[in-house]
Amino acid sequence: MFESFFPNPRLFFLSALGWAVFCIAMWFIGAADWGPYMSLGNLVGAGFPADLAEGASEEAAAAFAAASERAQEIWFWQYMILSYLAFVAFWMRYSAHTWARWSIAGSALIIFTVWFQVQIDVMINEWFGTFYDLIQVALGDAAAVTPDEYYAQLITFLTIVMIAIIVAVLNNFFVAHYVFRWRTAMNDRYVGMWQDVRHIEGASQRVQEDTMRFARIMEGLGTRFIDAIMTLIAFLPILWGLSVHVKELPVIGEVSQALVFTAILWSVFGTTALALAGIRLPGLEFRNQRVEAAYRKELVLGEDNAERSAPPTLNELYGNVRKNYFRLYINYLYFDIARYGYLQFGVMVPYIALGPTIVTAGFTLGVMQQILRAFGRVEDSFQFLVHNWSTIVELMSIYKRLAAFEQTIAGERLARIEMEGDTQPVRPEA
Repeated sequence: MFESFFPNPRLFFLSALGWAVFCIAMWFIGAADWGPYMSLGNLVGAGFPADLAEGASEEAAAAFAAASERAQEIWFWQYMILSYLAFVAFWMRYSAHTWARWSIAGSALIIFTVWFQVQIDVMINEWFGTFYDLIQVALGDAAAVTPDEYYAQLITFLTIVMIAIIVAVLNNFFVAHYVFRWRTAMNDRYVGMWQDVRHIEGASQRVQEDTMRFARIMEGLGTRFIDAIMTLIAFLPILWGLSVHVKELPVIGEVSQALVFTAILWSVFGTTALALAGIRLPGLEFRNQRVEAAYRKELVLGEDNAERSAPPTLNELYGNVRKNYFRLYINYLYFDIARYGYLQFGVMVPYIALGPTIVTAGFTLGVMQQILRAFGRVEDSFQFLVHNWSTIVELMSIYKRLAAFEQTIAGERLARIEMEGDTQPVRPEA
């Protein structure tokens, strides 16, 4: 699954993680201060400003701070792009691979684009704070805000959103092609050894359907996972900073960094509870694919052989399908009760946490909106398993099938679940 597309997958992913940690550490250790000497912003009039003279006016100090912040942001993006290019160049040279351009350069481009989208979301979060503070001022004094100021904020929002839409559409288009190349790599590998694997139980389904479903799920789930990690990296510091406005939680009392504490505690509770509620689902989904494959295979064989697909045999095989689906329905019943109950109650969690601060007028409406959006982003990132558990279950079952296929090709011993007799005909339940 991975070796067909990525060069030396274990080393590749470990090196990607190690390089990311190294680059982040270097930024905080000293790379952030290299901008005045290395930034290309100096060539386009966006370089670091000269040191501020002593006794400068407040206007000059504000202009200096704004120019320094802009130059630092430009240097940050240059540093990030250089880090990505260095990693891609190393692997493209170190390990020649048929799919290197897609698996190495394509992966880097997707991760970079997701990070860019998260930064756009951060800009929108900041806009909400400014906009709702403006509304609060306007509602308090009829002459405090002009129509031009109000509509200028709306135009700013539309500009940011248009950029976000364009980037999202282009990224989705590229990811779809990226994942299809991954499926093609798996397909080419299995088809290349078809004469050796065609006798394996369910070989045709694993080569065609399982690779297709694996690619389809990875297209959405993989992107959402990267987005969750990037969002957490971007919004956790923001929520940490906004926590200065919230000193107290209901019942608990004063808590340092109350918002971060609440988001982590609530997310860990939900993830653990739902993981326990859905612990049987991966195995049931896996067995479901096996009984469906057995039923489908008998139908296919019956198309060319009149002695196959007799009604008693089909009824017994379909009985297995029915039995397994009923097991799934029961397990999803109490899993969905836990999931929907948790998610619906979770809507109220930030408002409950902010209760003591709201009733004491501890912040403005704009700050409250920033807190709610940042809290939601951090909470959603921590709740990746909660929101995607059903999809993860399906992916795990497909992975098990393809892994068993690989084990059979390699002549290795199969896992116990592969040896169970769920696909043998049994008398259907009444």
